Amino acid sequence: MTASEQPARLPPGAVVTVIVTRNRAEQLAESLKVIANQTRLPDHLVVVDNGPEQPASAVVDECPIPSTYLPSSRNLGGAGGFALGMLHALALGAEWVWLGDDDGRPADDHALRILLDEAETRGLAAVSPVVVDIERPDTLAFPLRRGLTWKRHPEQLRDGGSDEEFLGGIASLFNGALFRAATLDVVGVPDYRLFFRGDEVEVHRRLVRSGLPFGTTLRTRFLHPNGSAEFKPMLGGRFHAQDPEDATKRYYTYRNRGYLLAQPGMRRIGALEVIRFGLYFVGQRRSPRTFLEWLRLLRLGRRERFFRR
Repeated sequence: MTASEQPARLPPGAVVTVIVTRNRAEQLAESLKVIANQTRLPDHLVVVDNGPEQPASAVVDECPIPSTYLPSSRNLGGAGGFALGMLHALALGAEWVWLGDDDGRPADDHALRILLDEAETRGLAAVSPVVVDIERPDTLAFPLRRGLTWKRHPEQLRDGGSDEEFLGGIASLFNGALFRAATLDVVGVPDYRLFFRGDEVEVHRRLVRSGLPFGTTLRTRFLHPNGSAEFKPMLGGRFHAQDPEDATKRYYTYRNRGYLLAQPGMRRIGALEVIRFGLYFVGQRRSPRTFLEWLRLLRLGRRERFFRR
């Protein structure tokens, strides 16, 4: 079935994979190869393409999974792309929605089968694999802080508790996570206004507040480029501050963070964020001007001034 054909009616319990891409046809092709070799194949694939000037339609057409290709003439960002893809998956009749980015892919051929098994056995609303560095799979792509301790390797996630194969209440939602369709009825889809940066955190916030059970299984992994470079250590490594090098990434990261800190469930940490970033920008970087810019962007987010840069 080509990307341009109408999809057939999905079977009961159908899984629809949703991937957002933009000008990364080569990486997308690698991801689709792994997805097409899963021992439990997705029933349908939805690819949202935010870069029609370098279309990925040929890559999608080559995938043997029944597919829908959704090119967008306007860059919807990760937030809008996932929102469009998730809603389309629901409209197709998906009972499960499996999310992935174009620069990442499952680490093995059993990922979807394991995620489904974990979700059904544990009665989960959503379940995520462990996200590891695509270049160094023995390292987490996004270090996880537990208290004052940073976990940087998958083995460190096993803390000797009663269930060493599952972390409740923790998930990386846009990198290989599997959602029940009914979960999306409760938490919704990503907020398009955020464009990118913070959209995953916002969905996580809603998931926490919903009271639905979710978490990360340590039985399977998802490969992704390392994202730890932006997190700069401070106070002897006990804390970190997110400080992207790129001005556009800083704009969306800090503006969207301002919006998030004003939302129910995150307001308590707002004052701590001001202290932490004040110590980082003024005390460590010796740049009061940068701290003032950080505050300005935070205020834009709090006031919901979602203008694009």
